[in-house]
Amino acid sequence: MAKMLDGMEALLRGEVLPPAAATLLGMRLVSFAAGEALVQLDATAAHGNPMGTVQGGIVNFLRAVRTGRIAARALVKNAGRTLGLIECDVLDADGKLVAHAVSTCMILRAAPAEGR
Repeated sequence: MAKMLDGMEALLRGEVLPPAAATLLGMRLVSFAAGEALVQLDATAAHGNPMGTVQGGIVNFLRAVRTGRIAARALVKNAGRTLGLIECDVLDADGKLVAHAVSTCMILRAAPAEGR
C-alpha cells in the first residue's frame, strides 16, 4: 500500500505522468488518502454519444449531463489479499449524487502487467 501511496503523491506533485487512459479522457486525481481517492473530469462534447449525453462507459461517470464538472469519489470498503470491494459516488458540479457504483476488483500483486 505504501508504494501505491508514494506513486499517487508523485502524481499529484506532477513528478510522474498520469495513466494514458486518464490523460485521454481528461481525468485528474484531485486528492487521495489511504483507501480513498477523488478524481475529476470536465465533461465536454468530446465525451458525448450520439444522444448528446456523456458516454456511460467513461469510468462509471454515468450521469446524462451535457457538459460540466463531475467527480468520482472512490472508497475501499474491504481489501483482502486477492479481492477488494470498492464503492464509488459520482457527483455533479453542484455536489449532487448522480450515480453510485460498487465493484469487486482482483488484486494483482507480483506479476508484472506486461504479458498478462
